[in-house]
Amino acid sequence: MTLENASPFFAWDVSSYLALFLISAFLIVSLDHLLFNKGEKLSHPTPDKTGFTKFVYFVMFLRFNKSEKYSDRPKVVQWSAEFFPVLLLVFVLRGFIVEPFRIPSNSMMPTLLTGDFILVSKFDYGVSIPVLNQKLIEFKKPERGDVVVFRYPNYEKNAKYQGADFIKRIVGIPGDTVVYHADRLLVNGEKINYENFEDYHGVESGIEMTGFKHQRELLGNNPHDILLDPNQTSRGVKAVVPAGHYFVMGDNRSRSSDSRFWGFVPEKYIIGKAFGIWMHYDDSLKLDRVGSFD
Repeated sequence: MTLENASPFFAWDVSSYLALFLISAFLIVSLDHLLFNKGEKLSHPTPDKTGFTKFVYFVMFLRFNKSEKYSDRPKVVQWSAEFFPVLLLVFVLRGFIVEPFRIPSNSMMPTLLTGDFILVSKFDYGVSIPVLNQKLIEFKKPERGDVVVFRYPNYEKNAKYQGADFIKRIVGIPGDTVVYHADRLLVNGEKINYENFEDYHGVESGIEMTGFKHQRELLGNNPHDILLDPNQTSRGVKAVVPAGHYFVMGDNRSRSSDSRFWGFVPEKYIIGKAFGIWMHYDDSLKLDRVGSFD
């Protein structure tokens, strides 16, 4: 499955609701200025500020100057003006710089555990328009081994997953031939090497993974740990990655719904690159989880 079969990227999430509030607040306060002639007029700048400077200040704070007050205006105008600057800052941070996500499942064990709160860089691959995720400036392409958060393409049009965000690891980039057989990965005919560790000991929601094979997959410049079920091999696949798409897999190979099952991730649906854990809470708070990950 590829982009033409995917559900639309847009979904009502935190960023969408923030954008809706910001637009509504801007219109409310702008109409209040226009209809009720309150505050300073943009067309009559004071000597110390140009019209453009006042306009920029209004776009950022819904005021033409610091001293402007809305105490005599309706509550909806007051609230719009008061909350706008803070929520605009949150929107810019989430939309262009870094966005937090919570890991909801065991599919990325042992790298990420259920209950990990992670940070995702929104500018690693470029600058995109928030909400729509339309690329404005591209810095670089995603690489094999990157852990990415993406909007689930939902090829099967399942209402349960409409607008859901997934996190997986890229193992195939455009043009790659990916073969996964008997829990071994081949990329473009090259066998990927593995290192073995002691059997895995799971904790909290991952306790059932105790006894799983714990290995390190030496994938190019991004080696990473994976888990394998000792009692059965996980689903195999052979696929050629089309242009503009990526092949992704979870590190917990037998407990991951990924490209082996539902197809490729369109590049346009990649939200950003995960790079660190800022908190963990599953059954308990674990500060030793805080930090970067492989």
